[in-house]
Amino acid sequence: MEEEEAAAAAGAGEEESVVVKLEKHVVGSLPTLIYIPNFISRSDQFQLLHHIYEVSSSRWKSLKNRRLQNWGSGVVHEKGLLPQQLPAWLTKITERICAQTGLFPSPINHVLINEYLPDQGIMPHQDGPAYFPVVAILSLGSPAVIDLTPHQRIKECAPAAVETEVSKERDRLSLTSEFAHEKNIDHHHLCSLLLMPCSLFVFKDQAYSDYLHGIEDSELQRLDKVVNISEVSELEQPNRSRMQDEAVNFSSVGQNGILQRTSTRVSLTCRLVPKVHRNLFKF
Repeated sequence: MEEEEAAAAAGAGEEESVVVKLEKHVVGSLPTLIYIPNFISRSDQFQLLHHIYEVSSSRWKSLKNRRLQNWGSGVVHEKGLLPQQLPAWLTKITERICAQTGLFPSPINHVLINEYLPDQGIMPHQDGPAYFPVVAILSLGSPAVIDLTPHQRIKECAPAAVETEVSKERDRLSLTSEFAHEKNIDHHHLCSLLLMPCSLFVFKDQAYSDYLHGIEDSELQRLDKVVNISEVSELEQPNRSRMQDEAVNFSSVGQNGILQRTSTRVSLTCRLVPKVHRNLFKF
């Protein structure tokens, strides 16, 4: 049923304006995490990757653990966005995200495209105050696990409450005693999501304001705290044609609660900067 809905939502013309029933896609106990599998088709994914990799090499900025493209702004300044129009191929997908989620009050005007090799990730972080408090992440290429952890101020102010939520989540996922009693487990680590290719992950509310999100720098990622459990089962079915189209090594994916990343993942982080200043540096 979800696949039929996603296929219809990914269609052209009037179908692109259909609003997804977000309540069907809320996952976990943390307000508010929304995970929509198959938000785009494999054809859409191919076209997006084609556009991403055909741009000039000067568009890429290399960081220590990944490289990225910054679209919609040369610089996000503390006073607002320095405007730059999105290219047509990005506008098409951001308009679809806006139309189908209904969560953005105006068009998305900032997209970060991150490229992650199998052993690359991004440190836990929060998006800054310049953004409208909703983030939509479209995943392409290869699966990865994103972790959400409480901000330090939450750990310091309400450790008991956080531990209670962790205990509830541990019980809900029916973790084995091996995982539940590991000495090195991070008891402040509330949850993770498995981000599959073509999926859309949206977070807002408490998940945006009070929690950090990040991806571990490792080829091996644990699945024991994943809240979108149905996606883990996708990894355990190597004969499914949809997943065979992705460069994933199924001999070591989804086994014993471990994801082995074997190919490149690309993500589109789509956000709205409400304050756009065209004359920011004029005196």
